[in-house]
This record gives sequence, C-alpha cells and structure tokens, in this order.
Amino acid sequence: MLQVFERLDHTHDEINDSITLDHDTRKKSRIKGVTDKGADIGIFVERGHPLLVGEILKTECGLLVEVKGLAEDVSTAVGTDWLAFSKVCYHLGNRHTTLQVGELWVRFKPDHVLEELAEKYGLSINKTPAIFEPENGAYAKGSGHSHGHSHSHEH
Repeated sequence: MLQVFERLDHTHDEINDSITLDHDTRKKSRIKGVTDKGADIGIFVERGHPLLVGEILKTECGLLVEVKGLAEDVSTAVGTDWLAFSKVCYHLGNRHTTLQVGELWVRFKPDHVLEELAEKYGLSINKTPAIFEPENGAYAKGSGHSHGHSHSHEH
C-alpha cells in the first residue's frame, strides 16, 4: 500500500497517479482508498486542513499523486441580481451552511429548505452534479480555494 504523509504545492510536472475524492472524504485526515490507476493508498495528513482539489501528495516512496474532485450531488443557486444573490448568501451563511461561492452562484449540499430560500429571492436551482469545493472559513489557514490551477464552474 502506498502511504502519504507529505503535501506539496501545485507546481509539479511529473504526476504519477491521482485520487478522485468527494468533499466529505477530502475533509478527513486519515483516508484509505484506491488511486485512479488502482493502487491501494493510505493518506495521513494534518487534522483540520482538508485536501484541496489540485493538491499534490507525495508518497513515502516518492510518487506524486494529484487530488481530484468527484462530481457529487449538490444544489447550485444561480442569480442574475447582485442584491438578491447577496441576501441569499447572507441567509445561508447565517445558518452556518457549508458554501462554495462563485460569481452570482452559490453551491451547497442538497437541502429543500435552503433551495426554497434561494428561490424565494429569485435564484434558480441547478441540481447538476459538480465538484464541491466550499470555503474553508475566514479563520482557516489557506481559506478559500485559490490553488493555482484553473477549472470551470459552468452551469
């Protein structure tokens, strides 16, 4: 079994493998899984610092494994009006809901009450599965998900 104890930055060219994980799994500090090429892997990282999509992990034998996000069930509320969008973000945040925020869209785990709240303010709900990369929190080390690579948030 491959074992990971080290996290690297995102600038490595020679990636040997990848592992595709959903948001809940990326939050764990101890992960037992299988890489995308089929190798058994154990990941042991610092608690409280979720794995980021695009992050590079180094195995004890020197292989580099990229973390990829798994598309999962999410609700994406999409707005056309900044004021209504801001109000929805305020109300969702006031409920301490885990959110991924984009330009005039906000994503959260499916919840009919939260979806109804967003619709009340005129946002539409898109239930297309997507990679969920929520904000880590204002006080978290490395908050947000600016991690040096590009990916699309199309809806």
